Amino acid sequence: MLDFLAYDFMQRSLLAAAMVGGLCSVIGVFVVLRGLAFVGAGTSHAAFAGVALGYLLGWPPLMVAVVFGLTTVWITGWMEEQGRMKLDVSIGILYTATMALGILFIGLMKSYNAEVYGYLFGSVLSVTPDELHIIGALSILVLGLIVIFSKELYFIAFDQEMAEASGVPARQIFFLLLTLVALTVVVSLKTVGAILVFAMILIPASTAYQLTHSLRTLTLYSAIIGISTSVAGVLISALWDVPSGPAIVLLSTCIFFISVFFSPKRAKRTPVPHAH
Repeated sequence: MLDFLAYDFMQRSLLAAAMVGGLCSVIGVFVVLRGLAFVGAGTSHAAFAGVALGYLLGWPPLMVAVVFGLTTVWITGWMEEQGRMKLDVSIGILYTATMALGILFIGLMKSYNAEVYGYLFGSVLSVTPDELHIIGALSILVLGLIVIFSKELYFIAFDQEMAEASGVPARQIFFLLLTLVALTVVVSLKTVGAILVFAMILIPASTAYQLTHSLRTLTLYSAIIGISTSVAGVLISALWDVPSGPAIVLLSTCIFFISVFFSPKRAKRTPVPHAH
């Protein structure tokens, strides 16, 4: 029944899903604590516009997606910092503008390109060796930076003004967080797609948040949930011939609601997670 696991494409798919699931769930902890959920959605559509432009011009799509994603989060971060517009408003504007750009780029293509839609809806079973190498390299980069700056990232996730008053370079760390979110989105495009990557960043961390008061345990639980649901979603996709992105997200959603029902926080007011 599991003979398909011997195929190279299946092994690549499972490895890509595990890396993406772990990465999304770890960065998702900071996104949930900082209240940046909408940033993931806006950045994913900006990255997809970059993918579409890459295919239109014959450039490496993931590299163009990185440029689009980073540009979007940096612009929104700068606009909030300057007090010109709230983060959710600027993300909402760029969310629609970049999605319109993506549709425009697709419309300019001379022929139908199925690979572009793979990045929109997710197509983990078609991950190539080169794409797997890119996913691996970006995952190592992002997770490495999270480990190095974990204390600062946790600090600004709770209170950026207090972090700055305590001597933490809060502005730089905030832009680092936005950068890591953008890179995570790009890494995840081929696995779950631009439409659903937002859910993979948000749901595992939100699920773990229901189960613990400890930051370290929160991050660990989130990573376990993200990796296991991503791998299980790929196996479900292969066994029952259903799209991988929706399988991963719906499985994660089911586990989230189960965690809410059995959460030890249900009967009492939720305290702020602590470091130990």
